[in-house]
Amino acid sequence: MHIEKNMFENIFNTVMDVKGKTKDNIKARLDLALFYNRKNMELVCDGSRVAKLRASFMLEKNAQLLVYKWLKSMCFPDGHALNISRLVNTEECKIYGMKSHACHMFMQKRIPLAFRDLLPKGILDALMEISHFFRDICSSKLNVDHIERLEMNIIETICKLEMIFPPSFFDSMEHIPIHLLYEVKVRGLV
Repeated sequence: MHIEKNMFENIFNTVMDVKGKTKDNIKARLDLALFYNRKNMELVCDGSRVAKLRASFMLEKNAQLLVYKWLKSMCFPDGHALNISRLVNTEECKIYGMKSHACHMFMQKRIPLAFRDLLPKGILDALMEISHFFRDICSSKLNVDHIERLEMNIIETICKLEMIFPPSFFDSMEHIPIHLLYEVKVRGLV
């Protein structure tokens, strides 16, 4: 669940361009200019000021506001999940105090809904794949064939994410899902 929480926070903060928490910052863009050929993510120098172009995975301000308003309007049955609406501040466009279980629920079931009409299809597909991966691996029943299929799919999904997000997005937590399935094979379900 902690892997999911870290993955959720990285995805959400980067897509929503949360100041100070996004993995797409000036340093990441400088690394992109040095090591990668991504013209759509280069820095723009305007005299003494350096600015970054809006990346395709980043939502515009009005789309961000739509997501925060949608989160504010969400309600769940008692005991199902944390009342996320209490954690959302639509004026500041921030979420405060998401716990592991709330991130777990959001990562598995709400990411595809939150960004459904707001992100390009390729980016949304990759986010949906990672969401489905966590949902599948947390299921109460897994057979060996399904685990082997998930092993192949998660490698492709992580590769898709690497083509979308900057390298700074990927710390050790984003690569752990590849190894989780081996642990499931060896130790079984928790």
